[in-house]
Amino acid sequence: MQLLFDFFPVIAFFVTYKLADIYVATVVIIVAVLAQSAIQWIRHRKLSSMALISGALVLVFGGLTLWIQDEMFIKWKVTVVNWLFAGGFLISHHVGAQPVIQRMLSGSLQFERGQLERGQWLKLSWMWIGFFLLLGAINLYVVYQFNTDVWVAFKLYGVLGLTLAFALLQGMWLAARMPAEASAPQDGPPSRPAAAGTHTNDPAPPDGSRAEESQS
Repeated sequence: MQLLFDFFPVIAFFVTYKLADIYVATVVIIVAVLAQSAIQWIRHRKLSSMALISGALVLVFGGLTLWIQDEMFIKWKVTVVNWLFAGGFLISHHVGAQPVIQRMLSGSLQFERGQLERGQWLKLSWMWIGFFLLLGAINLYVVYQFNTDVWVAFKLYGVLGLTLAFALLQGMWLAARMPAEASAPQDGPPSRPAAAGTHTNDPAPPDGSRAEESQS
């Protein structure tokens, strides 16, 4: 459901383009982004930085598309927004206590050793930077090598498909660092208690509390 909500403006753009043209579709995506932002604000009383950047660029590039009547502005928006995300993720490696991806994910995930180390968060961040750069480059290739019909289809199916594929790969990478399920209770009689005055050399608990807190 959340994924459908996130891609609602793109879906509205695609449907409107099929029914009308790219300029009407641009008006629709601007309205859809404003509605999406309003709903997010009502539900959470805040807007994420990525949502603000993406929404602002839709307004700017969509407005230029309608004003100048040149569809290249709305086509370039996909590349600009992804490359800005890549730049923001990279800057967060050097500015602030945590990279962006860590701030986004660390509060909602529990890892086997408390939290990922900074080096692992940076590795995950570099994965996202590479994905954003690649997606922006692919968009430009489609823009200049194919017609508008193909680009509109890519904007929906291509961007959505690549995003889902990358999110799946990220989930597999993170799953390897999630805590294993608790072991099933062993069958058999309970162990005998230690005799009075004796000592049991229980192993020390694993140091799972130590976690370096540096996140995206």
